Amino acid sequence: MSLRVFITGGASGLGRTLALKWAAQGASVCIGDVHVERGQQTVKEIENAGGTGSFVQCDITQQNDVDAAAQHILQLWQGIDIVVNNAGIASAGLLDTESIEQWQTVLDVNLLGMVRVSKKFAPIFRQQGRGYFVNIASQAGLTPIPRMASYNAVKSAVVAFSETMRLELARDNIGVTVVCPTFFKTNLAESLQTAEPEMHAAVNKYLNRSSLTAEHVAHHIFSAIEKRTFLVTPDKIGRMAFMLKRLLPQKVYLNYMLKQTRRMMKR
Repeated sequence: MSLRVFITGGASGLGRTLALKWAAQGASVCIGDVHVERGQQTVKEIENAGGTGSFVQCDITQQNDVDAAAQHILQLWQGIDIVVNNAGIASAGLLDTESIEQWQTVLDVNLLGMVRVSKKFAPIFRQQGRGYFVNIASQAGLTPIPRMASYNAVKSAVVAFSETMRLELARDNIGVTVVCPTFFKTNLAESLQTAEPEMHAAVNKYLNRSSLTAEHVAHHIFSAIEKRTFLVTPDKIGRMAFMLKRLLPQKVYLNYMLKQTRRMMKR
């Protein structure tokens, strides 16, 4: 039986890259996404790459959509091997400019959406006696930077949620990997929530000048699943930043970060 994979937000960006990489290995991949046309196009690409594709329209902020996606998958495959919690949006702005509504939106999509999907599929994995979750977080969840409070906070929660999942689900032979990339070339800026127009240009600049690609991140994810590695930091800069935070005295680290982000705060 071929590997069976469900990817939320799989119609573009990292989700699409993962889908095509699994397809090249002959996997069956179901794309869950709010973008119907993109999702259907990705299914065609999956099949052209050698896999079996399926699409289900799924808004992870809606429990009915998550329930319907699980039902679709069980009817299609009678089981599931890997669930990738990839769907998410970007947010940015100063403490003074990020509205509570913006906070609620990013919380509902980036954290509670992942919770809904995980709560739905964990019992299915448990009944099978095996399964694997891949949760896409961000370097922002490990080493926060200014002007991204809601995104930093929610991605930090994703890391903590993933660690809790790993501890709770290990006895049921359910693995968990959390992925924390820095900025990499993707279409994340399309979803940016912000009240500061200049942040669109800033985020696009960070994404476009990055040497990290979705293919590189996907390679690290595949390796992590094979080795059952919990935390994935795909690029050297991110690993170094996380190591500095862990090893330096708190005061020294915070002073260092103040110097590093002073230009960002001035802009």
